[in-house]
Amino acid sequence: MRAAVIGAGSWGTALAIQLCRAGHAVHQWDHRADRAALAQAARENRQYLPGLRLPDALTVSGDLDAALRGAALVVEVVPSQAVRAVMAEVGPRIEDGALICCASKGIEQGSLLTMAEVLHEVLPARLHPGLGFLAGPSFAAEVARGLPTAVVVASKRAATGDAISEALHAGAFRAYTTEDVDGAELGGALKNIIAIAAGVADGVGAGLNARAALLTRGLAEITRLAIAKGGNPLTLAGLAGMGDLVLTATGDLSRNRRVGLALGQGRRLDDILAELGQVAEGVITTRSARALAEKEGVAMPIVEEIYRMLYEDKPAAEALKSLLGRERKAERG
Repeated sequence: MRAAVIGAGSWGTALAIQLCRAGHAVHQWDHRADRAALAQAARENRQYLPGLRLPDALTVSGDLDAALRGAALVVEVVPSQAVRAVMAEVGPRIEDGALICCASKGIEQGSLLTMAEVLHEVLPARLHPGLGFLAGPSFAAEVARGLPTAVVVASKRAATGDAISEALHAGAFRAYTTEDVDGAELGGALKNIIAIAAGVADGVGAGLNARAALLTRGLAEITRLAIAKGGNPLTLAGLAGMGDLVLTATGDLSRNRRVGLALGQGRRLDDILAELGQVAEGVITTRSARALAEKEGVAMPIVEEIYRMLYEDKPAAEALKSLLGRERKAERG
């Protein structure tokens, strides 16, 4: 199969490498032609995955038409807030019958739409049957190195989910399927916020009990909002929910966890993001998730406190105190 990967960050490059590992010829598009040329010549993504050689079957360029020409599978991997603009440009170039796998995780600012809802708005109707959405615990660096990884492909059409899953499934990379797009999408987006919260707790030295409580109650918040949007609660107990949450909230490679750790240590958000040098989706998603929860009438106290820390400069100790001081209630409430 000929595959196109739209986006050349760490996750896009990792998926491009995995597709080559599965035997496909892959053309990866970078919106920066100079960076694409460097990666193609050096056979390395020096900015995002330094030290890993790119497979011979992978071509990197800044030519969007060349990347999409003849592609039977298009994997979209750009920051969530860029999905609408990028895919509006990409959509008309995608050939009929192609599979489209969205690997972006987030909720669009303003519209409060998931990536699935954005793509249904922006892509031609002829492409909708081929849409699938990738979720689950998967650090880019480990996927690129071929370490064991399990993900899930969500699609309303079982045949589409199966086809995308088969295209990715190779080596130590296992791809499962689900038809619950809503649950998988929200699990993937909202876990980033809870990962920030877990980082904050570790940053202030709240202890392992506190981290466990935040993950558990955070998953309850994610599940409530997913159900309100039509998701299946069982999805949040699987790879797209609990699996992705545990990885992102506890793994040292997690950008969102690193943001939380630094906030808990009293550092300023602007300084943290400047040092990070990459997108931490949870920072942006916190704003849209808070608004979506309010719209749906869903209580999300952890999300609320992270919002106040990120956008109202609330000290970490005060945010933790607010959570601990909430009214006692039944666990499932």
